[in-house]
Amino acid sequence: MNALIGKTPFFRLLLPIIAGIIAGSLFPGILSASLPAALGGLLLMLLSFFIRPDEQFRFRWLFGAGVCFFLFSLSLYQYRQHAESTRLTPSGYGQYDLGIVLDIPEVKPRSIAVHIKTALPEEKKVILYLEQTDEARGLIPGDEIVFLSRVEPFSNFGNPDDFDYTGYMQVKGFAGSGYVPGSDWQKTGRQAKSIPVMAQRCRAKMLDFYHSFRLESDAYAFICALTLGYKVHLSNDLQEAFRASGTAHVLALSGLHVGIIYAVISLLFSFFGKSGYGFLARQWLIITALWAFVFIVGMSASVVRAAIMLTLFSIGDLYHRNGFTYNSLAAAAFFILIFRPFSLFDVGFQMSFGAVFGILFFNPKMSRLYRPPNKVVKYVWNLLCITTTAQLGVFPLVLYHFGTFPTYFFITNMLVVPLVGIIIYTTFPLILFGLLRSLQWDFITVLYTFFQWIEKILIGILLRIVYISESIPFAQISDKKISFLQLILLLLFMYPFVRFLSSHRARPLIISLVALLFFQFTITYKNLTPPAPQLTVFNSPGQSEIAVFHNNKRHYMEIPENNILPHPEKRIFLLSDAAFTTYHAGQQFPLDILILSQYGSFDIEQLLVLFRPAMIVLDSSLPPYAAGRIARECTALGIEVHDVTENGAFSLNF
Repeated sequence: MNALIGKTPFFRLLLPIIAGIIAGSLFPGILSASLPAALGGLLLMLLSFFIRPDEQFRFRWLFGAGVCFFLFSLSLYQYRQHAESTRLTPSGYGQYDLGIVLDIPEVKPRSIAVHIKTALPEEKKVILYLEQTDEARGLIPGDEIVFLSRVEPFSNFGNPDDFDYTGYMQVKGFAGSGYVPGSDWQKTGRQAKSIPVMAQRCRAKMLDFYHSFRLESDAYAFICALTLGYKVHLSNDLQEAFRASGTAHVLALSGLHVGIIYAVISLLFSFFGKSGYGFLARQWLIITALWAFVFIVGMSASVVRAAIMLTLFSIGDLYHRNGFTYNSLAAAAFFILIFRPFSLFDVGFQMSFGAVFGILFFNPKMSRLYRPPNKVVKYVWNLLCITTTAQLGVFPLVLYHFGTFPTYFFITNMLVVPLVGIIIYTTFPLILFGLLRSLQWDFITVLYTFFQWIEKILIGILLRIVYISESIPFAQISDKKISFLQLILLLLFMYPFVRFLSSHRARPLIISLVALLFFQFTITYKNLTPPAPQLTVFNSPGQSEIAVFHNNKRHYMEIPENNILPHPEKRIFLLSDAAFTTYHAGQQFPLDILILSQYGSFDIEQLLVLFRPAMIVLDSSLPPYAAGRIARECTALGIEVHDVTENGAFSLNF
């Protein structure tokens, strides 16, 4: 660790940035201390310049401490700014707002989703679901619209197995969403001219141009994701096939794609030469073209990371220095987190940096295990090393976030990754000859048809490999999700153990074995203390959904309407219609829980004639107005009530 910190100055700068982001997320009250911390850091740096020469060695830590305090406060400030930009204030609800279309509108089954940035005084990124009209379909990035604000903050359903949609949208920078009918918005006629907007317009034109390739739907969706980072057209089945086969990274623009683009750009500008002012111009043209591509494809964390590292590589090439190091990786993380602090919690950011760190750490050690006898074997061996070490880098993160892992990733990547490179290289002449078809020259038409045929064949082969890999038995290990503590322990085992194999020192071996011991202890403890199964009333909008939730899965059972639900200790009754009004009882039937479902005209006074419930649960099949009325009546009568639509799922241990 000391060697890593000593040789990577950007890693030392990155630590206070990460510390500030984590502190801001765990202790929101500390965000107000960003200004005092910044002033304290500047004061320490200033004091370091007034120390007497004979005391400078003794107080050599002063300047570094000042830098750490300043960067810590800077990350706190940036975190607070981002958090405030995603906090939606209800004061503007029901008023007319101006907004700029930021991205390509996405056609949904019943609406058109448009990413909007509202105008001053409060600039917010929101998602508007516009009614499907010709005018809505004609929106392009940069269009300014005026709309009647119906935007509300994001909210989760509150189910125990829910995806944290609110947190996900906060990481993406969005404050809220809302549906807007066609009569409540219109274009102003003005258009924004910013660089990101112009890049998205170029992206939209490229998507339209790809239609001229006449590819099948899956092939078209794949080439859009592969070269433009646009994954809207990808079907769920196709995405699942890539995940199960261990090639999902192909669909997300990453260092692989950017590296190929970099190679193509470098080839295009190779005529400038390899020395002198021509080489200098070549490197800066490469950097400019590379960042233009980054803007067009949407500036995801993995693409920005790759672009920063390649930029440092290009600059280092001018001075004959290696640009692919731990320091360049730390520099990429530093610059991304300075401007987009919430990226630290983005799964794509974590996976991208985890994969590259795994390659930098594991690949030199693995590649030394075998010396290939010829170039062909060397290429295969290098490809196997890179794909395996990248998977080792993301293996703990995949288990933590998804609980799955592809079994045959090394085989599918050996086949898919070379095909990806060939497909990208084939796409460039296909685009070129497609643009030149307007000249109506026969040889251009022949070349265009040839490359179009090659593109279809290659994509077809790749998709076939992915689907076959998914269908092989035991293609994916599932239901192996680990906790955050287990993630840390797994990392503390993997990296020190590999370090021990190369250095043969005792300390990394001790660390790895202790981490493995505690990791095994957590697994044993989890197996000996499994969570109790729960009878759960889920929040499923518009429908009644009751099941037993156990081991992070829903186990459905047949539940008759207007009947008692099975439970060893509690008396639970499900009531779904007005049939109870025909019943008579000499005294109230005592209940622990009464679940009201589907029927919107329940009368609490009539219910209390038959039942004496300790709690009433309103499931999500009740109409909102009925649930609100019943909740108010229960509160007035002193009966505890739980509305799953408002308060999330209701769970009760068996």
